[in-house]
Amino acid sequence: MATKATEIKTIDQLTQELAVKKQALIEAKRGHKLGELTNPRVITVTRKEIARLQTAIRAAQIAEQKENK
Repeated sequence: MATKATEIKTIDQLTQELAVKKQALIEAKRGHKLGELTNPRVITVTRKEIARLQTAIRAAQIAEQKENK
């Protein structure tokens, strides 16, 4: 799922998306352990998406703090 550069999300939206990705990672790990996962690269891709979301959330928090000063 590619995001557009012009798409701006709030911290709440990013946090909700992060929770969904974390749940997907848990399910992918469970499926891999049980041998149901056909493509184990899904785990790596999901972990990277989680890291990107965490970075975006932190950047938004820093930008919000700078605005309040």
